[in-house]
Amino acid sequence: MKEYKNLFFYLITLLVFAVAMYFIIHMGEMLQTANTASATGITVSGSNIYGFLKSLNENLHHPIALLLLQIIAIIIVARIFSIIFKKIGQPSVIGEIVAGIVLGPSVMGYLFPGISAFLFPEESFNNLQLLSQVGLILFMFVVGMEVDFTVLKTKAKDALLISHASIIFPFLLGVGLAYFLYGTYAPGQVSFLSFALFLGIAMSITAFPVLARVIQEKGLQHTRLGTIAITAAAIDDVTAWCILAAVVVIAKAGSFHSALVTISLALVYLFLMIKVIKPYLKKISGIFSTRETMHKWIVALVFIILLVSAYFAEIIGIHTLFGAFLAGVIMPAEINFRKTIIEKVEDVSLVLLLPLFFVLTGLQTQIGLLSSTTHWLVFGLVFLIAITGKFAGSTLAARFTGQNWHDSLSLGALMNTRGLMELVVLTIGYNMGILPPVIFTMLVLMAILTTFMTAPSLYIIHRLFPEHKTETVEVDSNRLSRILISFGPVRSGIKLLRIAGELIDKTNEYAVITALHLTSGTDVNPLKTVEFEDESFNPVREEAGKLGIKLKTKYQVTDNVSKEVFRKVISSKCDLLLIGAGKSPYRGTLIGSLLKSIKTFNPVFLFEWLVKKSHPEQYLIHEKARYILDNAPCSVGVFIDANFIQAKRILLPVLHTSDIAMLPFYNHLISHDKQEIVLIDAVNLSGDYSVFATIKENNNVKMLDIEDFKPELLSHFQLILLSYESWKLIVKYHKNWLDLLPSTLIIKPK
Repeated sequence: MKEYKNLFFYLITLLVFAVAMYFIIHMGEMLQTANTASATGITVSGSNIYGFLKSLNENLHHPIALLLLQIIAIIIVARIFSIIFKKIGQPSVIGEIVAGIVLGPSVMGYLFPGISAFLFPEESFNNLQLLSQVGLILFMFVVGMEVDFTVLKTKAKDALLISHASIIFPFLLGVGLAYFLYGTYAPGQVSFLSFALFLGIAMSITAFPVLARVIQEKGLQHTRLGTIAITAAAIDDVTAWCILAAVVVIAKAGSFHSALVTISLALVYLFLMIKVIKPYLKKISGIFSTRETMHKWIVALVFIILLVSAYFAEIIGIHTLFGAFLAGVIMPAEINFRKTIIEKVEDVSLVLLLPLFFVLTGLQTQIGLLSSTTHWLVFGLVFLIAITGKFAGSTLAARFTGQNWHDSLSLGALMNTRGLMELVVLTIGYNMGILPPVIFTMLVLMAILTTFMTAPSLYIIHRLFPEHKTETVEVDSNRLSRILISFGPVRSGIKLLRIAGELIDKTNEYAVITALHLTSGTDVNPLKTVEFEDESFNPVREEAGKLGIKLKTKYQVTDNVSKEVFRKVISSKCDLLLIGAGKSPYRGTLIGSLLKSIKTFNPVFLFEWLVKKSHPEQYLIHEKARYILDNAPCSVGVFIDANFIQAKRILLPVLHTSDIAMLPFYNHLISHDKQEIVLIDAVNLSGDYSVFATIKENNNVKMLDIEDFKPELLSHFQLILLSYESWKLIVKYHKNWLDLLPSTLIIKPK
C-alpha cells in the first residue's frame, strides 16, 4: 500500500509541476507576441520559422558542430574501407588511407563538390590539422614503445645489415632522382639539399607497425623470417627517424651556424631524455607496473613527459613527432608497464584521431594534378625507383647474410612496406614547403601501391620458391590421434583440453592435441601478442601436464577466425576439431529482452527468428560455432559447458540411424574402465549393426530405452556425447531436456 501511495504522490507532483510550467510559459509567450509584433510588424509564425531555420543553419556551420560531423564521417568511412581492404587481404591502414583520398578532392570533391565544400571547407582545415597532429603524437609515442632494444641487441646481427642496406640503396636512388626532378618540380625557395634529402628519406622509410601486423596475419612471428623482418624494420624505423630529424634540422636551419646550434641543443635534449628521464622512469616502473598499482599520477607523468619531449623537439627544430617517438623509446622496458600505457593511448589514437590524419592527407592529395602524360611517366619512375631501391637492397643484403632465396625475397617484399610512416614523412615535407603538391601526390600513391603489393608479393614468392617441409608421420585415420582445439577465453581452452583428453587415442605414440588460440583483429599491438600468447597458453599447458597429454600450441592474430581455423584444420590434418558453443552477448540481459521484443520490427532479428524456427538445432549454439560446425573440412565437436571437470558418468543418446558414424567416439570413451556410461538406443542400432554389439556387451555400459529415461536423470551425468542429428531431435522432441542438460559435446562426424 505504501508503494502505491508514494507512486500516487510522485505522479501528482509531476502533474502540478507540468501544469504550472505550461501556464507560466504560455503567459510569457503572450508577452513575447505583443513585443515582437509591435517591433517588427510580422507574424509570429513566420518569425518563428525564419528564426528556427536561421538558427539551424548557424548551428550546422558552427565550428564544433562541423568538427563533430567531420569526425563522424571520417570514422565511418575509414572503418568501411578498412573492412573492405581486410576482406581482400590488405592491411587496414591501406583502407584508411584510401578512405582519406575518397573523402578528398580527388573523388568526393570531383563527384560531389557541394557536399565536399560543406563537409570540408578550407577554414576547417586548421582544426583537423591540430587534432590529427595530436593523433600522430600519440601514435609515434606508441611506435617508440614498440621498439624493444633488448630484442634488437640479441637479434640484430643479420638484421642490422639488411636494415641499413634497405635504407642506403633507396636513399641514394632518391637523391639521384631529385637531381632530375629539382629543376622542374621543386619550389623556388627550397634548396637542392633539402629537396634531395627529403626524396631520399621518402624512398627509404619502412612502416614498422604495418609490417609487424602483416607478419602477425601471415603467422610468421615465430619464424626466422618473421623475427629478422621485425628486427630489421625496427632498426630501420629508429635509423630513419634519426636521419629524418637531421634532415629537418638541415632544412630548417638555413645556414651552417644555425644547424650547429640546433644539433648542439638536440644533443643536450637527447642526453637529458636518455640519461636523466629514462633512469627515473625505470625506477618507478618497478613499483608501478600493473593496472592495480598504476595510479593516475603515473599516467599523468607519462603524458607530461610525452608532451614536454614533443614540445622541446619542436622548438629546437627537430620536429614534434621525433620528440614523441623518443618519449616512447625511453619508456621502461617492463612489459606490463608498457602494455598498460599502450592500452590507454592506442585505441583513442588509432580509432579516433589517426583517421583524421589520413583524411587530411587525402584532402592534400589531388590526383587531378597528375594531368599530363609526363606527370604519369614521372610517377612511374618514382614508383620503379622506390621498389628497386627498397626491394633490391633488402633482398641482396639478406642473401649476402646467408638467407635462402625464399626468405631473401620475402624480406625484400616486407621491407618494401611503407604505409603510414611514409605519409608522416611526406606530410612533414609538405607542411615545410619542401615537397610541392604534385610530388606529394605521386609519393602518396607510391606509398599506397608499395604497401598494397606486399601481400601479393609474398604469395607469389611462396609459390615460386616453396619452403622445404619436413615429412610428417602418417597415423591411422580411423582413430582419434590428432585433435585440434580452438578456444577464445582461457577457461574454455582448459575445458576443451579435458574433453579432448577423454577422446584422444593415448595408446598411439604419435597422438597429439593442438591448442589453437586466435586473436581477432590485426590491429593488435605487436608488443601485446607475446603477452596474449603467454596468458592464453600457460594455464592450458599446466592443465595438459596434469592430465599427461602431449600438447602443441599455435597462436595467431587474424581478421577471419573461421577461415584461419579451417586453414589450421587442413595443415594439421586433424581427426577432430573441438570448439566452444560460444555465448550471445544479449541472452539473459535487459538489452536481449528488448531486442527480442522488437524482433518482428527488425529485419535482422526477424531473419534470426525465422532461422531458429526452421532450424531448431541451433539452440544454445552461437552463430560462429554453427558456421564452423556446418563448414569445417573434418569432424567437429561443439562443447556446451556446464561447469565440466571430469567425465565419470556419461550419457550417449543414439536417436538417429546416422549415429553409426559416432562409433569411433563411443569406443574411445568406453575404453576407460572407470567410467559409467548409459546408452539410449532409440533406433535399435545395437540390434541392426553387429559393430554395436561390443558396446552392448561392455560391463561399463548400461542400455536404456528412451521411454524409460526421465529428464530429471540428466543431473546424474557430467557429460552427454551425441551426434548433431541426435541434437536436432532432442531440440525438436525433447525440449524439456534443454534447461537440465549437463556439459554436452555435439559431434558432427566427417
